Amino acid sequence: MDKAIGALGQDLAGVRAGRAHPALLERIRVDYYGTATPLQQVASVTAPDARTIVLQVWDKSAVSAVEKAILKSDLGLTPQVDGASIRLNLPQLTAERRTELVRHVRKLGEDQRVVVRNLRRDAREQLDRQEKAGAVSTDEVKRGGDELQKVTDRAMEQVAQLIEAKEREITAV
Repeated sequence: MDKAIGALGQDLAGVRAGRAHPALLERIRVDYYGTATPLQQVASVTAPDARTIVLQVWDKSAVSAVEKAILKSDLGLTPQVDGASIRLNLPQLTAERRTELVRHVRKLGEDQRVVVRNLRRDAREQLDRQEKAGAVSTDEVKRGGDELQKVTDRAMEQVAQLIEAKEREITAV
């Protein structure tokens, strides 16, 4: 369940919330000498101000590949190439785009809630199998089920908090 929450945190970091942040580019892969390479392994990524991201590409021959990867991404950003550096200017989010992003964030959260519920179901089935095999007593299964529900509730609360925080970040003007 902790892994599911961590995955949600990474997914949410990649959602643009109006401010420039290097985490926006974490999922971008660059075709670097025929290999899909993470952008962070090809260039340094910095955010000098709230509306700009600057990429300093280490290998000048990879600048065009980085530019193509950014254009192909779903971020909707247009790179401005200047030698070995690339500038990305983030436009102000419209109200329509903010609503769309909030909907996307809620969907990401619901996907992780489903993962947590599936994990709970699998653990519950495992407890039931152990009880049938005689490995654990009914009291232990009951205690384990109660503990499992507490862990699940904590995970669901963490997911809700992450989603709520990201929604506040997106809707803040």
